[in-house]
Amino acid sequence: MVEILPRETPVDWAKIRAWVAFGANLPSDNGAPIETLKAAVEGLRAEGIRLCGLSRIYETPCFPAGAGPDYINCVMELSSSYAPEDLLRALHRVEQDLGRVRKRRWAGRTIDLDLLAMDQQVLPDAKSVKLWIDLPICEQSVRAPDQLILPHPRIQDRSFMLIPFADLAPDWRHPLLGKTVQEMLDARPESEKTEVKALEGVEIPLD
Repeated sequence: MVEILPRETPVDWAKIRAWVAFGANLPSDNGAPIETLKAAVEGLRAEGIRLCGLSRIYETPCFPAGAGPDYINCVMELSSSYAPEDLLRALHRVEQDLGRVRKRRWAGRTIDLDLLAMDQQVLPDAKSVKLWIDLPICEQSVRAPDQLILPHPRIQDRSFMLIPFADLAPDWRHPLLGKTVQEMLDARPESEKTEVKALEGVEIPLD
């Protein structure tokens, strides 16, 4: 007798929350990084992606110190029908349309859109994600994965990601580390967190 295995239940991606980090420290054709952020929001909408939430806008010193202008950072909560790899491609199209040139790791940039997480999705698999999470810092600046890694392997290490992420989803729990965004943020050095400063009076419409 042939055993009929149940089919894997298809994922309704429209019901999956996605969080994307925006970062920029160089002007684009649209102007200063804040104007690039506004253009990125419009670019996402043109891709059929809905902006469900936006953190406060933050200013973060460039690393290493003196290497360039301060960064503008925020996190967006998105909804779309895209599967993870398709969403990443859409983010790359928006970056390209806004003048992103990929020269080297951790260089200054006109725009950076990082897919942080999609609910509890782990891609491509737990072992691969753990490998990138544990990558020594000396290798992080020279090595880049050739496939989508979810959750983003550096979330837990970066206050400039965690602080705006906590504005939107402090209780989101990392599927491998078992810690919430707020718990990961609480574990960061106080000196690092105080460098991430909220900008007042900046309005980005959600609709």
